[in-house]
Amino acid sequence: MGRILSSLALSALAVVVSGCAVVAPAYTPSIDNVQALKGSGAGKARVGAFNAVQGTANPNPIPLRANTMRSPYGGTYSAYLSEAITRELTMAGKLAPDSDIEITGTLLKNQVDPAISTGTGTIEARFVVKKGGAVRYDRVKSAQREWESSFAAAIAIPRAVQEYSISVQTLLANLYADPDFINALK
Repeated sequence: MGRILSSLALSALAVVVSGCAVVAPAYTPSIDNVQALKGSGAGKARVGAFNAVQGTANPNPIPLRANTMRSPYGGTYSAYLSEAITRELTMAGKLAPDSDIEITGTLLKNQVDPAISTGTGTIEARFVVKKGGAVRYDRVKSAQREWESSFAAAIAIPRAVQEYSISVQTLLANLYADPDFINALK
């Protein structure tokens, strides 16, 4: 049994070190974010188009040392962000596909660095809320996070992958904490 576990561990290490692509975890809504939306007094909205600015600050796939991380939603991180806000609005009872209030966004920066001792994640997006076609909200929100990392890729890469969705949760928490965003949904 010990040899089997050792073989599995070595195989996992070989995969991580060999430079393979991993898939980001499916977005898990933040209960705190959902509760913030529920208690906000915001009306119902629909989620419109989300896109991304191309460039070194917004790579797709995201490089993680010798690996890359791909989005599970259509292969784009703008779709990941759209899915995240859709899931949280749904759980809060605030999603209505026929609403005249629409939330759109542009992913501006999306980086993950599984550095040797401290990993970091930076995500930035412009969110726009329109009601009946008129812009009611247009702001850039961002989130920066740090976590304990490791020299060993077998530890650092899975941790960075796990931390990605938490970075998105933090970005959305910053958005929902903006009273102007909530007022634009009323």
